[in-house]
Amino acid sequence: MTNTRIPARTRTVTPPPVPPAPRSARDRGARLLATLFLAPTIVGIVVFTVVPIVGSVVLSLFHWNVIDDPSFAGAANYRETLSDSTVLVSFRNTLVFMVLAVALQLLIALVLALAVNGRMPMWLRSVFRSAFFFPLILSAASISVVMKYLFNQDFGVVNWLLGLIGIAPVPWLTSEHSAMAAVILVYVWQQFGFSFLLFVGGLNNIPKEIHEAASLDGATGLRKHLNVTLPLLSPTLLVASVVGIINALQVFEQPYVLTNGGPGDSTRTVVMVIYENAFEQLRFGEASAVGVLLFVLIMAVTALQFRLSRRFVHYQ
Repeated sequence: MTNTRIPARTRTVTPPPVPPAPRSARDRGARLLATLFLAPTIVGIVVFTVVPIVGSVVLSLFHWNVIDDPSFAGAANYRETLSDSTVLVSFRNTLVFMVLAVALQLLIALVLALAVNGRMPMWLRSVFRSAFFFPLILSAASISVVMKYLFNQDFGVVNWLLGLIGIAPVPWLTSEHSAMAAVILVYVWQQFGFSFLLFVGGLNNIPKEIHEAASLDGATGLRKHLNVTLPLLSPTLLVASVVGIINALQVFEQPYVLTNGGPGDSTRTVVMVIYENAFEQLRFGEASAVGVLLFVLIMAVTALQFRLSRRFVHYQ
């Protein structure tokens, strides 16, 4: 009988943890340099964004006219704001403006980006890019002053051009039915250049092999753009729509200069109500309450966009 030897149970010895290497002077210097570079941006965000937001929320709980001492009002400013017909109309106008202006802006920018990205000499493509982006660097107030003359019912160039094709003069800025359309056209004309550049960059990032494969499968024209280009461009569409909606919800210069919120309240926006309450009526508490509600609306719409992006946005 052979004796078998049972090996003794081996004991696993865990090595002691290796202490982290001491930071060298070079690492500390790199961290300090990064902190110095980030400091101006962080300070700017805190001073010009965080502090005003917190201050607006606090001020919305008080009655204050700059002259007298603030008096605590609690939620009274919000109740008054939500029961004010002018404020409610301004929110409705702003939402209508947002939907129509952003949709038109994205559509025009996308169509022009597809056209410029086609077969075109490089120099001509650069000319179009500069021309479409140029209005964005101009002052919205100065553009609105010029457009106010162009849309004038009696001597405006727009009605003169319409008269050449037999259309009667349109009261662009004095009719409740056409004033909002004029404001939207002026706004879109200035803002679509930003979305246009985003779409041009997004189209250039789409690999040409994908379009070639789609063409071999028989996809041409509109079908190829709907089934291939748009899904691949959806991340850029998300960015353009988020930025466009945030800007549209804060529109002020165009309706203020073109129509001053009229006729009636047909083009009065939320930011115009904030301006009137704060700087014309010295009701800073009520103006802050409207601003807080606008901030909540912007955050809610942006969150909804990112929520929907999980289904409609496709990344390569």
